Amino acid sequence: MVACPLTGGRQDWGAIEMKLTKKSGFNPQAFLDSAGLARKVREFRRRETIFSQGDPAKSVLYIQHGGVKLSVVSESGKEAVVAILGPGEFFGEACLAGHSVRMSTATAITPSSLLFIEKDEMIRVLHEEHGFSDRFIKHILSRNIRVEEDLIDQLFNSSEKRLARALLLLARYGKQDQAPEMHLPKVSQEMLAQMIGTTRSRVNFFMNKFRKLGFIEYNGGLRINRSLLTVVLHE
Repeated sequence: MVACPLTGGRQDWGAIEMKLTKKSGFNPQAFLDSAGLARKVREFRRRETIFSQGDPAKSVLYIQHGGVKLSVVSESGKEAVVAILGPGEFFGEACLAGHSVRMSTATAITPSSLLFIEKDEMIRVLHEEHGFSDRFIKHILSRNIRVEEDLIDQLFNSSEKRLARALLLLARYGKQDQAPEMHLPKVSQEMLAQMIGTTRSRVNFFMNKFRKLGFIEYNGGLRINRSLLTVVLHE
């Protein structure tokens, strides 16, 4: 169920998709799981660049498996992580709004399988297949809400609380349609610092604190315990 930001009502997007699929015969998930004439599946290794800031923007990408980091670099060379995305999410959609170049750099943070959908094909499917357009609208609304929450987080929360929230988001905690992934692949402290706008030393300090309190564990990877929520909820 997804809350509508305008009306306050709730929409069962899964049920809507099923009804539209039965009516049109078009299956949005099957479309996103397969390649075609105007869409191709590509595999990326961990830390491999998918596209760079300033590259031509000619396609929308969909994450079938894996994870992707979106980052931007200022003219002075300072880098900031603006989003961490996982399976079932789109990115690169700014080309649909007239952007001719990529506004960020996309990097695989785990081995990833991505579907590249050409711009014209994406526009065609959005116009012709209501089930797919509803799926995409859900994505746009969710991303917009996330951006607003990130801004509020940066403006009002301490770096400790921002780090706790970032770790829970990486674990996809609270996703309506997905179970949390409490075991995370290795995440560098540099990347976490870029995500929350602080220094690596501060991240290191809080990570050690979280570990001592039992909120996180290191065991070949990073395990996020639900008790970390107390940091986010504590006033």
